[in-house]
Amino acid sequence: MAYDSNAEQNRQEKVTVSAPANPDKPTSGGGGGGFTFDKDKIDGIIKKWTDLQVELKKDYRDANLMANVKAPGKEFASGDWEKLANPSGKAFLEQNQKMQDYVQNYIDQLTAAKQKIATNEAETQASLNKHKAV
Repeated sequence: MAYDSNAEQNRQEKVTVSAPANPDKPTSGGGGGGFTFDKDKIDGIIKKWTDLQVELKKDYRDANLMANVKAPGKEFASGDWEKLANPSGKAFLEQNQKMQDYVQNYIDQLTAAKQKIATNEAETQASLNKHKAV
């Protein structure tokens, strides 16, 4: 059987990455969705997700302020305002952290896929060089 370098190259032109699991939703064993990217676009996709992570960290700092609001005065109305504001801020803070974890997990998966591509390309090139030498 002849070695088909075109088939190997076409296989390496696409990268499939599974979507990270959502920790808030139980899985039914079927797994989450996934995405397929052209290998030459993966760096741009990683950058977009990394930029999103930076923005989420900025939002986290703001959320921390919202979660720790102090009453503007010492009267009952100010105390009520603080009691209402802090739970919302804490909920936002918690959700932001979950989103950061999700995004970081996806960045890790994309980076691993990129490294796998580099390894596969190196192995394929070595195999091609070996077959040419024969």
